[in-house]
Amino acid sequence: MTWLSKVFELNPAGLNWPRAVAFLDAALVPMFVFWAIGHEVYLLSALFGLLFAALADPGGGYGHRALHVAVFALAGAGVTALAFGIGSDAWGRLVLVSFVVTLAAGLTAAFGVRRFVDALLLNIWFIVGVGFEAGIHDEARITSYVWAQVLSWTGGAALWITAAFLGWLIRGRRDRDQPFSELPGDTSRRKLTGPLVLFALIRAVVIAGTVALAFGLDLSYGYWIPIAAMIALKPSLEQAALADAQRLIGALIGAGTAALLLWVPASEHGLRLFAVRRGLEVVALVLLMHGAGIRFWNYALYSAAIAAGVLILVDLAQPSDESAEGYRVLWTLCGVGISLIVMLLAGLLTKRTGTPPRSA
Repeated sequence: MTWLSKVFELNPAGLNWPRAVAFLDAALVPMFVFWAIGHEVYLLSALFGLLFAALADPGGGYGHRALHVAVFALAGAGVTALAFGIGSDAWGRLVLVSFVVTLAAGLTAAFGVRRFVDALLLNIWFIVGVGFEAGIHDEARITSYVWAQVLSWTGGAALWITAAFLGWLIRGRRDRDQPFSELPGDTSRRKLTGPLVLFALIRAVVIAGTVALAFGLDLSYGYWIPIAAMIALKPSLEQAALADAQRLIGALIGAGTAALLLWVPASEHGLRLFAVRRGLEVVALVLLMHGAGIRFWNYALYSAAIAAGVLILVDLAQPSDESAEGYRVLWTLCGVGISLIVMLLAGLLTKRTGTPPRSA
């Protein structure tokens, strides 16, 4: 009980509702646009473009912010094209590309912690995008074009640049701090040490392995394995054991919540099914909003909110029944279990190399 109390310990000073409301206000724009034109299949890309552009915003002068976010958005557009372009390809190609993308993201630590975080965000989006494309590929009633997904991602990022510009004007053209202040802003280069390279390689092998497991065996809803593994897998050797536990438990809670909510439309048809799906999109948006506001309140609940919101949006177009929910929960447990094993191995590696434990 003492261990659980630490995992779910709340920090009232960590709540940031103004930031959460700001994200919700901006995210409502693409939601209603895609509702109006009837192409909700592109909503996920737009929301991730908006959210990750906000996360990548370094703060400071508006010109510097806009340039940094624009470069990030351009890189994200390339990742989006890659993810949706190969999402329905043979599993061998998916494994190879997933390995390369994850390894490259891990090695960007050499260019500074800030750039490593940006690369990690794009790595997460790549895995989510591949899973989403794989899930909708066989749905005859759903039409998705790669160029439209890229445009949606770019539009979401451009929306954040526009919102930042309006905020800059309202504040009298003054500089502002980083919107997500808990993310590191250090851009100083560092040496790629042996443990850092090895851990980046281990992460790449884990993600490639989970992709091979999901797509090589053609598992129903198997893409939940790499998505759960990516959500639960810690980004660096420096994370504390408590953060590891909170990330794992949050991923399990979020996936379980998403699986239960996705069960709701199982028995609905026609207009009621349409209404339920639009309602679940709103629920996912609210979950992501809470994630933006409670990052410092409790990391486990933050991880749960983000995982639930992402998995709902990824799998909302898929039919649900009892077997589907069973598969989703089972593959989530597999993905989180694989991440747990890797974290334990990374911990042993840290002790063996004498790397001093530090807070992430």
